[in-house]
Amino acid sequence: MRVHLDLQDFSSENKSLKVVSNADVVLCSGFEKMAAGSLEKLASPIDDRALSVDKHIEVMSETYGLEPAPMTAQMFGNAAKEHMEKYGSKREHYAKIAYKNHLHSVHNPKSQFTKEFSLDQVMNARKIYDFMGLLECSPTSDGAAAAIIVSDRFLEKNPRLKAQAVEIVGLKLGTDLPSVFQEKSNIKMIGYDMIEKISKELYAETKLTPNDVQVIELHDCFAPNELITYEAIGLCELGKGHTIVDRNDNTYGGKWVINPSGGLISKGHPIGATGVAQAVELSNQLRGRCGKRQVPNCKVAMQHNIGIGGAGVVGMYRMGFPQQAQSKL
Repeated sequence: MRVHLDLQDFSSENKSLKVVSNADVVLCSGFEKMAAGSLEKLASPIDDRALSVDKHIEVMSETYGLEPAPMTAQMFGNAAKEHMEKYGSKREHYAKIAYKNHLHSVHNPKSQFTKEFSLDQVMNARKIYDFMGLLECSPTSDGAAAAIIVSDRFLEKNPRLKAQAVEIVGLKLGTDLPSVFQEKSNIKMIGYDMIEKISKELYAETKLTPNDVQVIELHDCFAPNELITYEAIGLCELGKGHTIVDRNDNTYGGKWVINPSGGLISKGHPIGATGVAQAVELSNQLRGRCGKRQVPNCKVAMQHNIGIGGAGVVGMYRMGFPQQAQSKL
């Protein structure tokens, strides 16, 4: 059964896009009301129970140590430090990603921030952890998004909707692999192998590759994760993510437009709503509804989302009935 999306973003993670085989129309929504400050503020009072990220924190402690800074910022900041040491990326590469995403958000009226920042402003922003500044981190956000998922059977009964129906070509879920803890690598600790594995499974299942994709919404909770994800989803070889930044292949005029919405860094990261909101953006890009941020010749869209501790999702989307969609233009 093919599955199609009709989506509405009411504010700015999809924890699951669930397909129920005996239902023709399903409403999937996500929302978040966040406390001010870092994610630690959302945690319940400390007790004697283990946390899902305890072993992840051990990896950090045994490699770069622990500092009095937000824990998630340390996780992704340390992954960037490891990438710099192993593969030669520079501090500027991560700043350029944040600069790019803030620039993209200028044309997204649902973005939490719609202000353009200079590269110097990004580089010199208040430091949150080590080299990583405020403008390279996703903000505290409230938001909600919703998706209506329908069957082919429903569309046959309602053919007027075919022109806007977006097909979920493939969707792969995964969880942490043993390498997260075994290899004492901060890049592996943030889920690199998990994302690499499910991305390869997605490409095999859909018979599509990154070369078929024009637009990507990915989980840039911190700028380092965007660069490292370029490699995990196969946009380039391991250790070459910064070359995509150097070639401007992550923005308009390049090979892909990555996070045209502004990404989590600028659009916002209401955790429970982020994944659905990514699907909203990608669906509207495929439909040609994104105005000044529209990606030219957008035919295939890719989504990437993660949660530390650990889970990941990657998906591919395209118009379900491109001929009907084209006739509406």
